[in-house]
This record gives sequence, C-alpha cells and structure tokens, in this order.
Amino acid sequence: MTTTSGTACRSPRNSWGREHLVNLYSLFVLSMIMNDAPDENDVLTRALTAVGSLGPCRAEAAYLTLDNDLTCTPADWPQAPHLDAQVRRLGGQDGPVTVPDREWGWSLALHSTADAIGYLVVSAPSQPTDDEYFLLRVLAQQTAAALTQALARRRERDRNQQLRQLSEDRAATNARLTTSVSELEHQRSVHEMLSAASANDDGVQGIAGALHQLTGYPVAIEDRFGNLRAWAGPGRPDPYPKPEATSREELLQDAARRPRPVRVAEQVIALARHRGEVLGTVALIDPEAGVGEEERFALGYASTVLALELAHLRNLAEVELRLRRELVDDLITGTDDASAYARAAAVGHDLHGPHYLAAVQWAGRPADDTFVHAVGRSAAGLRMRSLLARRSGMAVLVLQGRPQAKALHEAVGRELGSPTGSIGVGGRCDTPSEIPRSFQEALRALEVRQRSQSPYGTTTFDELGLYRILGPGGSYRDVEQFVREWLGLLLDYDAAHHSDLVQTLSQYFECGGNYDATAAALAVHRSTLRYRLQRIREVSGSDLGDIDSRLNMHVATRVWKILGG
Repeated sequence: MTTTSGTACRSPRNSWGREHLVNLYSLFVLSMIMNDAPDENDVLTRALTAVGSLGPCRAEAAYLTLDNDLTCTPADWPQAPHLDAQVRRLGGQDGPVTVPDREWGWSLALHSTADAIGYLVVSAPSQPTDDEYFLLRVLAQQTAAALTQALARRRERDRNQQLRQLSEDRAATNARLTTSVSELEHQRSVHEMLSAASANDDGVQGIAGALHQLTGYPVAIEDRFGNLRAWAGPGRPDPYPKPEATSREELLQDAARRPRPVRVAEQVIALARHRGEVLGTVALIDPEAGVGEEERFALGYASTVLALELAHLRNLAEVELRLRRELVDDLITGTDDASAYARAAAVGHDLHGPHYLAAVQWAGRPADDTFVHAVGRSAAGLRMRSLLARRSGMAVLVLQGRPQAKALHEAVGRELGSPTGSIGVGGRCDTPSEIPRSFQEALRALEVRQRSQSPYGTTTFDELGLYRILGPGGSYRDVEQFVREWLGLLLDYDAAHHSDLVQTLSQYFECGGNYDATAAALAVHRSTLRYRLQRIREVSGSDLGDIDSRLNMHVATRVWKILGG
C-alpha cells in the first residue's frame, strides 16, 4: 500500500556501494539493448523483466499510449485489469496505485519530450529506498528513450511501407489506366467503325465488313432462320449450309438466356435482338478458339448495331408493303393517273407502260402474309417487277410488262410445296385508269380456270375467247338457263342412262363435224358415233344441220365444259 504522505520512497537504507554501481552498469547495458529492440513490445518486455533485478520491487504491468488510447502491453505479460482505471486517472504523471497484497505500488510515467507515451507499474512489499527508487526512475527514463526510438522506427517503417504501397498502388493504377485507355481506344474504334458502317448505304454487308476488319476473323450474318445475309472474310462455304429448324430454334433460345456472346462449335455467336425479338445472328468464325475479350466486345456491339439495322429495314419493308397494298387497292378501285404515277414512284415502281393484273389463289391455303410473301418472292425470282397486295382471299399482282404466267404458277407451287393453285391474268392496260378493268378480267380468267376440268394452272383473259361472256362473281343464272335450254334434254338423258351424249356432241363440234376425227378422239367406231348423233337428234329435237341450232348448241357445249362439264 502507498504511504499516507504520498512520497515515492523512504530514507536511504544503503549507501552508494558496489551493488548500486553494478545495477547502474546493468541499466546502461540494458539501455543499449533496448535501444536496438525491434519494437515497443520487446522494449517493454525487457523493462518489465529488469525490474526484479533492481531490488525488492516487482513489475506489475506496462502501458503504451497509441492513437490516444492506453493499451496494456505486451500481450504475453500477465494482464492487470485492476490497474487500468488507476493508471488512466494519473493523466500522464507519476503516481501511486493500489496493488493487492503489496504495501507499495507506483506508476512511473514514460515521457517522450512533454508527452507521456506509457507507464511502467511496479510494486514492493514495502516502500523502496531512495537508491532503489532512483534505479527505477533511471529504468523508466531509459525505457521511455528506447520506446521513443522504437516508435520512431515503427513510424519510419510504416511510412516506408506506406510509400512502397503508394508506389505499388500508383504503378498498378498506371497499369490499369494504361489498360483502360487501350480498351477505351479500342471501344472507340469499334463504335466509330460499326456506326459508320451502319450510317452508310452498305447496310448489313457493311457491318460484316467492319467487324471483320476490327477482329481479323471471318464474319457471318444470318437471319433468324439461319439464312446467310452477309459474309466478310475468307472461307465462305459454298453452298452455305442451312440448319434444321428445330436445332436452330434451340440455339437461339440457349443464346438468349446468356448475357454475352456464346461459342457454338467453331463459331462465337451474338444475337441481334430488338425489343426482345431475335431478328438475326452475327458470328465470328473461330475454329482455333482464339477469340478474346476485345473481339467479344466488338461482336457484342456489332450485334446491337445489326439489330438496329435489321429493325430499320423491317420497318421500311412494312411501311413500303403497306403503301404498296394501299396503292394496289386504290388502283383496283380506280384513281387518277397523276396520283397513281407519283405514289408508285414513291415505292420504287414505274407505273408507266403496259401492265397486267394477276389474281392468285391456292387450294387449302388462306391468303395470309405467308402466302402473299411467297407469291411476291416467286415473281421477284422471275424478275417480274410488280406491286403486290392481298384482297378478297387472294394475292393480287400489278405486273409490269407481259407476265410469264405459266412460270409464275410453277414458281409459286415450288414456294408453297403444292401445285394446287390457280392464276387469272387480265388484259393489258396502258394507264392506271385501265387497271380496274384488267382486274375484273383477271377475276374472270381466274374463275373460268377454277370452274374448268383442269382447275389448277394459269388462264389469261386473252385466251378466254367465247368464255368472256361469263361474268365474274359466280352469277351464272342466265348462262345456266341457256345451257339448259339447248342441252337440258341431253343432260337428263345422260344422267338417267349413264351415257355420254353431251360429251359426244361437244367433241363433234370441236372436231368441226368431222366423223373420223371425232370417232378417233372418242375412241369409238364410226358406226357408234353415227348412232350417238342420231340419238342426240332424237332426244334433243334439234337439227344439227340447221346453222342457228348448230351454233347455239356449240356455244352451250363450250359453256357447259367451262362450268365444270
């Protein structure tokens, strides 16, 4: 315990002697050792260990002030939590402390210049002598000096470490900046080249060429279905393979789930998507798997530019198609020539010169966009310039120049995979005002073809001859009455007796009344033909030798054939 007077020691019990000098020498040696200590903990550990060799005192604890916080140290020395609050109350000065089971306890402040950098807490079973206290004070001074140097060295090490770290950080930052500048420069080049390609008239092919120039890899641009739209670079396959529809759709779905370009076999593919819809793909041909991040970035940006280009082209096509359809509708119903010429020129069609109207229908196929587009592709494949529209369950073509009617039917059949279609072609019209008449003629030719014994094929209005008397739209009441008037009795007889008198009569007229030609065409003997003609006279009551009767019956048989036989 401390004395009530608060003095640090009592009167000297020993004079300066040999032992005192030895202790001073030991402190001198200890001071040199502590000055070379690697850190503060080592200094305090040596100081605490030395307390017991200077007399009856015992080291209780050591404290170090770091960042304005008092810390009991070193960590491997027994902790003394009962002393923490007492030491803090001293405020950087020496002072007494209470140590259990010890008469005397003292906290020695360790000063560096004017600031306390720590404390050395000691105790003794009784109050030490002045000499013993002197030695403790010397130890405290030497410890403070050694701590000051250790702290200075630590700060120097920390500063050097910070400088090294700053230097390393600066070097790393410079490296990142260099890389970033290089990446930004590359990205700028990608943006500029691909944007320029999109802005020019090169379109999809320009985008493919720019991407090939940026990456050095061959580039393939395909539509959604795998059809090649553009190729840039060497090695283009010939013929270009088209994938199976199911596998193509699976590839698109898999790629759509990934945020970046994906590798598929020897290609790295990016989707061209616009508002969630896949419009096509762009791919780098990379059999050696050498595509890196820069090439992937260029590919990704190219897919964005391509999506905008394809969306733009589709919008233009939709607008043009709508304008074309509206124009065809107006031409069919009738419009002034000046307006028709101007509107046709606006959609890229020259309406001057001869034109023909064609009406196209296919059995079992609705006249939807798929059908109309198939008709348009077929006409374009034959280099037939046309305006195309959908109207009244059919595709309508305004064709420039005389059409290749038979070839058009065959081409549409190939597109649709079926020949079961009919095409009617109207007569020539030299001005837009004549187009409604040509359209009505095309409808008449189409209906004649569909009601004939060979309903699939092409019929032109110029080929109708006598059949031009038949009006379009299915209004055949007067015509049917005419047929019944002249052929009714024969038709009824054939139905009742399963005979072919009407067919025989029709063939007889078609052969110009020649017995041999008629018998050969019907594959019967002359006597059989003579018998049938006699039955025709008897049943019909008509004289085949009479000019008027013969003409009317000939017309009736032709109409009967065109109405379905």
